Order: sequence, then structure tokens, then C-alpha cells
Amino acid sequence: MQLFNLIKSEKAYWLVDQVKMEGESEEDYKEAFTKILSAYEEEQIGYLSLLIDEAFESWLLARGFRKISSIMEYTKQLDDEMELEEDLLFYSLAEGFMTDAEFSAAYELCRTGTANKNIHQPIEQVMASIASELGDKWRSHCYSFFADNKLVGISIPHIEMGTQDEGRMFYFGVVPDMRGQGLGAKLHKLTLELMKKMQANYYVGSTDESNKHMINIFKKNGCTLRDKKGIYQIEK
Repeated sequence: MQLFNLIKSEKAYWLVDQVKMEGESEEDYKEAFTKILSAYEEEQIGYLSLLIDEAFESWLLARGFRKISSIMEYTKQLDDEMELEEDLLFYSLAEGFMTDAEFSAAYELCRTGTANKNIHQPIEQVMASIASELGDKWRSHCYSFFADNKLVGISIPHIEMGTQDEGRMFYFGVVPDMRGQGLGAKLHKLTLELMKKMQANYYVGSTDESNKHMINIFKKNGCTLRDKKGIYQIEK
């Protein structure tokens, strides 16, 4: 039984996310994660970032981890019809409306000045991770949104690794000078609809507990709080 999802970026980093299972004890999780940590140490990876229940915090801090922040996780069933906005246009990167470099620049712009406390990876590393995690057709998951021919934001919907129908967003963001106009909720709702077309039956999204704007977007679009986890990191 898989108690953690693990994403590896060669020698740069490992991203580990706890999968909460009924009937599994804290000791089960500690044993499973200790094996992952041992492999990380043996392979001399740059850093390991762990998303896990905060009940493990003292145990992790004693092992040399530092806490980055706390993450709020929201979910929504995607079986209901949503009224979509008609004043926004959107294109996937696969359609050729943008180049890879232009989408990369849009991503960098959107993550500027956000409330999330997690450490930003270099944008080149982020784009490499998208291609690695989403596969050969990764460009078909990368969407840019426009209003009156002006870039509003981007999102990257996909089906979560190891599942058949769990929708996730690799990233979602609005450009700085378009924030505070209600556009974030519109983009988020459109992205949920794109997930449905990918055969997602439900959505899971998360954000830093300090990102009140994103939390309001979740609530506005009918998402409910599912969980809270801490982000912990260790470096070589």
C-alpha cells in the first residue's frame, strides 16, 4: 500500500506527499517515510520537501527538517454543471498560440508577489518538472487565459499521478496587474471544467494558509476544506 506519493527531479529534489489511509498508524507512516529518507540520503539529492500531517512535526524537526508553512487542502465533486464566463478566451500551449518561452515567462509573472511561502524553484526547473510529470503531451495541459487580448493568467490542469479521476492543478495564477478584479475565480472555474473534459470526477486543490485570496476562490467555486498539512524541508 502506497503511503506517500514521490516525485523525483534527478539530483535536484524529491517531493513527497503523504497519502492518508484509514487504518494506517503513525508508526506505519514513520516506517514508510524513513525508507524514503534513507534512499534520499544515499542518493545525495539536493533537497527533499515533504507534505504531511502536522502531527509528525516534532518527529521531523528532531530529524533535521525545518517547517516552511502550512497548506490548506480543498476538494470538490465535478458532477455538477457550472456557469462559465464567456468574456475569457483560453488556449493550450499545444495550439501554438504561445511559444514555450512565452508560457514560461507568463508562469514566472503569475507567481510574482503571491502569498505562498513555499520556496520558488527556478522557472527552468519548473518547466522541466511539468514535462517530466505530465509526459509527452504536457503542452496540452498548459493553458493561458486572455481578456480583451490581454494575458490574465495561466493554469495547468491534469489527472493526479496514481489515480484515474482526481483532478489537480500543477499551477494556477493570475498576473499581478489583473488581480483584485474577480478574474481568479473565473479562471479557476474554467479550469475545473477543463478537468472534467480530462475525465476528472473530483478536484483537489491546495494553497498556503496565508493565501486568503486563493482560499476565497476555493469557497466561491464550491470547494470544501478537506485537510491541513505542513510543508517540511531538509537539504544536503
